[in-house]
Amino acid sequence: MSTLLTSLWRGYCATSLILRVSIALVLGVVVGLVGGPVVAEWLAPLGELLMRLLKFIILPIVLFTLMSGVNQGAAGSLGRVGRKVFVYYLATSALAIAVGLAVATLLAPGEGMSLQGVDAISVPDNPGILSVVLGIVPNNMVAAFAEQDLLGIIFVALVFGLAVMKMRQSDSQAALGERLHGLIEALNAATLRVMDGILHVVPIGVFAIVVGTVADQGLATLLSLGDMVVVLYLALGVQLLVYLGLLKGFGVPVGAFFREARTPTATAFATQSSSGTLPLTLDAASRLGLPRSIYGFSLPLGATLNMDGAAIRIAISAVFAANVVGAPLDWLSMLQIVVVGTLISVGTAGVPGAGIVMIATVFSQVGLPIEAVALLTAIDALVGMGCTALNVTGDLVGTAVIGRSEERRAASQAAGAPGQARHR
Repeated sequence: MSTLLTSLWRGYCATSLILRVSIALVLGVVVGLVGGPVVAEWLAPLGELLMRLLKFIILPIVLFTLMSGVNQGAAGSLGRVGRKVFVYYLATSALAIAVGLAVATLLAPGEGMSLQGVDAISVPDNPGILSVVLGIVPNNMVAAFAEQDLLGIIFVALVFGLAVMKMRQSDSQAALGERLHGLIEALNAATLRVMDGILHVVPIGVFAIVVGTVADQGLATLLSLGDMVVVLYLALGVQLLVYLGLLKGFGVPVGAFFREARTPTATAFATQSSSGTLPLTLDAASRLGLPRSIYGFSLPLGATLNMDGAAIRIAISAVFAANVVGAPLDWLSMLQIVVVGTLISVGTAGVPGAGIVMIATVFSQVGLPIEAVALLTAIDALVGMGCTALNVTGDLVGTAVIGRSEERRAASQAAGAPGQARHR
């Protein structure tokens, strides 16, 4: 019996991860529909185990990857990459809202529905962009680690990573800096080895989580607000085509990209957690051969700040609410949603119930009824799955595009160097 189990486990481990995750997704849907809440409750510990393992590895993988990545290049290149990352995240968030508005305006979800009998919903306060920016610097480093405050961990990693870089460049502390750098590289390698083991648990956990989600939501919820769900997933598909155009425009091999992106995207779809999927996203970036100095910074930041899927959800929710109350949005309101929604998607980073906060804030800005948010909470899990998957894909696309732009810049400088030398 033990020999059979060993053989089955080896066969399981030898199968490609994306195939295992894909099978887990399909089986999860089937078992969730057939087995219902009873089976979902029985399997729930397996899903909880996966989320605990992913959260367990987030802190070391972000800390050591980013500290190691900072020491792969110069401080100036980090500043240049940082500017590109922020511009990309803001631009794609604005574009995502525009895409959502266009698709929703064309297909008009919510027409014929009403708000009668809808319960009021409590919406958390929006902390605002300034509060988020100040929150990047933690009051207590240990608390930032204990609470898994990604922005705080990124700040700590950048500060200490730059400090180690300066030590290595110093005449008096070069030897000590190199020893610290070697220790960081060793800890990073050990973290990745642990990550390899966690990857084997991913399909099992994804299966359990999907069973629970499907059993909880059921077909009735999907059918009652089906037009909203369909419109949202169509808009996510349009945004995915935008990503495809960006990849082709920058010469990133599309086939190779999506082959490696499938696992974190599918996991994000099942878990509805960008930060929880971060270890898998970093692993995919490494397999794509992207520079560690770029993905070590862009992906942890994107998991917190970049929400293209959530931006599309804001836009479609606004059109949905406007149609429910019989007051279609005009062009000025749509422009306001693009501007406010782009800022809100950053301003609510890391807030529990961030999706509800974003939608409610935009609704209040353009005069839509907050009560409509209660309707949308019924399909929160169904839309959250697709939005989170797009968030993670967008982070990887941005990292690949910025990585290719840095390669072109380096190649251009190398080609121009001989000519510059002759000119001098």
